[in-house]
Amino acid sequence: MKAKSWIAFFVTGLALLLAGCAGAISQPQAASADPIKAQVTVLYDAFGKPSAMQKDWGYSVFIEYGGRRILFDTGNNSEILAQNAKAKGINLAKLDFVVMSHRHGDHIGGLAYLLSVNPKVRIYAPKEGFGVYGADLPSSFYRKDESLPPEQRYYDGKPPEVMRFGAAWPGANFQLVDKNTEIVPGIHLIALVSDKPGTLELRELSLVINAPDGLVIVVGCSHPGIDKIVETAIAINPRVHLIAGGFHLVVAKDPDIEKIVTSLRDTYKVEYVAPGHCTGEPTFTALKKAFGDHYLYAGLGTTFALGATPKAMAEADQKAPTTMGADDLTSYRRLLGKSDDHEPMLLARRSSLVGPTSTVVSRRANWSDGP
Repeated sequence: MKAKSWIAFFVTGLALLLAGCAGAISQPQAASADPIKAQVTVLYDAFGKPSAMQKDWGYSVFIEYGGRRILFDTGNNSEILAQNAKAKGINLAKLDFVVMSHRHGDHIGGLAYLLSVNPKVRIYAPKEGFGVYGADLPSSFYRKDESLPPEQRYYDGKPPEVMRFGAAWPGANFQLVDKNTEIVPGIHLIALVSDKPGTLELRELSLVINAPDGLVIVVGCSHPGIDKIVETAIAINPRVHLIAGGFHLVVAKDPDIEKIVTSLRDTYKVEYVAPGHCTGEPTFTALKKAFGDHYLYAGLGTTFALGATPKAMAEADQKAPTTMGADDLTSYRRLLGKSDDHEPMLLARRSSLVGPTSTVVSRRANWSDGP
């Protein structure tokens, strides 16, 4: 080989070597998540197969999508959240952000543990006046009387332009949301307000992923109505691929359940459902009947893969369950009765009046009779 050819060969090889080194150096030291993963893991709920995880009334899921690690709600109890995360090998110190759906204790109870391991993580929460996540108001919100002496006036008559109110978790990095917002490309928060008795004016956030196969909607309790949440979400994309979480039909009567289930299936053309938490046993049954193999079991500890055909991922040597078993039903009913939510307590009182039942169908008949 001629000298010039050797030199050109050497220079080219050196350039390729340096480019490779530069590429390696420019990569982050620790990726936030596997960008290939697209899955949801149930970290907190009142039903599930026997495992090292502890069942309790509340809700929390861990979402991996597009290289991001997201915690949605924190369950009812810090110690249980810590135990369940450890059992699933999930490190809550490594999160891209957190979403708190609403202020009820069975969704915020694990915040103390979360903040102990990840004190500065960004937490999206609903903005409410004087809410537990903090708030602010312009000082113009209150009427003023300049005839009063300074000692009788708020702030001596010189209030700040914006009045800020403290959170129950000082120092936490709350980002308060009061309107539908795309927080990162393809991931949205739907902000709605409940108009239902008992939760009137309660503000709630739902997480919406605009995935290639359609919307993936994750809900906490659906107090504003699961149908209203979906109706709002389809402005992003008319195709709803999957809904996961609590549908808040735990004490609903059969006609109301059927109306919602039919609306999800026939009006909004929802393709898959993965219900949990406050959806309620009769609604589990109705959804299973309506959606068939497009109904995903989502008990505690279940990980279900997203994609064109979502499915529950079985643990090693275990078949993935498709519906509630006897143990699931027992734990779900017991923990429901202990809930501090006034509606589950109503359910517990009703069930104590009619006595134990052997099937979900017989319970549905009792519930439909009213109090």
